[in-house]
Amino acid sequence: MASFLCTRLLRKSLFSITDACVLQRTFSSITYKQCRNILKATSGTKWLATYKYSTKNLGPDKSPGLGLADELLSAKVQADSKDKRAEDEEQSEQSGEKRRKEKEKTYRTLKYSFIAFGVMITGMGGFLVWTWGSPTLDLHGNPVRDEYSDLGIVQQYLYRTVQGMSDMNKMIQEPSREKLLPEPLQEPYIQPPYTLVLELRDVLVHPEWTYETGWRFKKRPGVEFLLHHCAPPLFEIVIYTNEGGFTAFPLIDHLDPNGYVWYRLFKDSTRYVNGKHIKDLSCLNRDLSKVICVDWDSDAVSSPRNHLKVKRWDGNMNDQSLMELGFMLRTIAESEVSDVREVIDYYRTFDNPLAAFRENQRKAQEQEQELSQRVEEERQTRSFTSSWASSFLRRR
Repeated sequence: MASFLCTRLLRKSLFSITDACVLQRTFSSITYKQCRNILKATSGTKWLATYKYSTKNLGPDKSPGLGLADELLSAKVQADSKDKRAEDEEQSEQSGEKRRKEKEKTYRTLKYSFIAFGVMITGMGGFLVWTWGSPTLDLHGNPVRDEYSDLGIVQQYLYRTVQGMSDMNKMIQEPSREKLLPEPLQEPYIQPPYTLVLELRDVLVHPEWTYETGWRFKKRPGVEFLLHHCAPPLFEIVIYTNEGGFTAFPLIDHLDPNGYVWYRLFKDSTRYVNGKHIKDLSCLNRDLSKVICVDWDSDAVSSPRNHLKVKRWDGNMNDQSLMELGFMLRTIAESEVSDVREVIDYYRTFDNPLAAFRENQRKAQEQEQELSQRVEEERQTRSFTSSWASSFLRRR
């Protein structure tokens, strides 16, 4: 292409063969389109005027020298810059168009999503109004009159729906029934004098998860000992847990094969307050002066005076706390305490009630040993005195 350009320029006698060689090396990579632009620029009167104006730079042989090559090179550079600028503008327009299309697509997606969400909410609301707002039917399919029957049809459905939502909220927050336990047993049956309420999670069992087995519950050492030593007729044992019945029921069956646990209460029996399930001991239908609740969470029990707090079990199989707890509860029951809340008030002042009970037991045993030793010494003294007196009288 460079040879073709130089040949055309030589035919027009615009520069010498030497300039043609320089131009051929300069435009070795020139394109056909650029070649046409340069020929067009050098063919008209404008080029001749420029050529005549630049004759002052001619060499001794009256040839244009390198001045013509410089001008042609600048023309090529300008043509390249124009082509590049046009290409950049085209790419910019394409990218702008692409961004505009993506923005429109995102807007359409959001619009249709909001429309679908609105339709779904409207349909669900209409279904709830139709379901909860409909009057109750009797066995023959006739509507049962209520306090909203005299209102307009729209008001009836709306008021019944509000009432249904209130009942649903109450069902979630309140315990499933007012009295969680049945009435105490009457003669000739034996009703244990005390009620022991135990939390399941992290008191009797601990959940653990591994890649091999998934979620599993580990049984705490001493569970059988605790249930056996606190079994009736000393305590009425109740499992009261925040776990669901589907999970907790088979666990209790495994922990208590002998049936020491009389009653089982699950999450539906708790009171939902401020995002937390609380054990409401006032709903147990038992005298709170005879109720002991063992749990690790202070905020999970409604009656702090009945809450015997123990440390949360983390799965350590060397733990012996349940055995100490069994001794402590059995001691309270055998002591026939009139109000267990007084005992719990005393042990609540310690960070570890079981350790405090163990220390008190040690001191009591030491006092008992000292007392028995003193009694033995007095008995031996009296025996020695009586034997000496009898021997003295025989001598007389």
